[in-house]
Amino acid sequence: MIVLGVESSCDETGLALYDTARGLLSHALYSQVAMHEEYGGVVPELASRDHIRRAIPLLEQTLKGAGIAPQAIDAIAYTQGPGLAGALLVGSSIACSLGLALDKPVLGVHHLEGHLLSPLLASDPPEFPFVALLVSGGHTQLMRVDGVGQYELLGETLDDAAGEAFDKSAKLLGLGYPGGPAISRLAEFGDPLAYKLPRPMLHSKDLNFSFSGLKTAVLTVVKNSAAANVCEQDKANIARGFVDAIVDVLTAKCVAALKQTGLKRLVIAGGVGANSQLRAALNAAAAKKRFRVYYPELEFCTDNGAMIAFAGAMRLSINPQAARREYGFNVRPRWPLDELKVV
Repeated sequence: MIVLGVESSCDETGLALYDTARGLLSHALYSQVAMHEEYGGVVPELASRDHIRRAIPLLEQTLKGAGIAPQAIDAIAYTQGPGLAGALLVGSSIACSLGLALDKPVLGVHHLEGHLLSPLLASDPPEFPFVALLVSGGHTQLMRVDGVGQYELLGETLDDAAGEAFDKSAKLLGLGYPGGPAISRLAEFGDPLAYKLPRPMLHSKDLNFSFSGLKTAVLTVVKNSAAANVCEQDKANIARGFVDAIVDVLTAKCVAALKQTGLKRLVIAGGVGANSQLRAALNAAAAKKRFRVYYPELEFCTDNGAMIAFAGAMRLSINPQAARREYGFNVRPRWPLDELKVV
């Protein structure tokens, strides 16, 4: 079965073809980061318009890369939510229009399920069950994953997501958008002893997170640093203090989740999963506590069509009737993962 995946939930347009027999055939991705950079964040209307411009050329590129004709596609999976409403509408309308034109069934996919399953695209995929840390600009959650569609929420952020804290703290330091990679690079030159920032909910005895207080702590430090005239080294020191704090919390909660569930496999998914400091800390904890940690390939950490094609293919492998020739569609900008139907 060959499944076309269409992703357009935020500021990346992604298309991919996944074959259940041969694996990932081809994928193409366009990031809007350069367009949104001057605004300091994603502008939803601009994101939607750009998805319209990019989707069909990316489809043609993906088909060419796979060396197949459109009629060879067996089903089309698209991101139905969560995400920006206008952006979701673009991808959904394109997917359902293609389905109608090609007489192929379509399937709406949960964006977060795509992220949760993306490490299974790696050359050394994890086996079920595992604990997953879903950590991105919009989400920070710990999940127990027993199979496709079998997800149990263990803990989540009570306010800002980790990626959101990265972006907001980077902005306070005068760094560009997206802030996560910028503040992480700057932190490499910082003194880890210069600023000891709070580790929110580190000892809360549950698996929830809170990062708004850490962001406020960065704001306070910046304001108090030489009347807000922060030198470059001081910026690096603050960045180091921030990154160390957030990495410590994420690592400790992951270890606690594994202990609580009794599992020995940890999967990291989402854009923050590409962070080098987080990976180093988790790898060190894995060696010490004797568990295995799995990451998606770096190209699949951010939003992409491959994870949507793969998630759709996994659902269809279990239930071929999940995709239908029904081309009216709706999107779900807010869609809790626990409302997702078990396959």
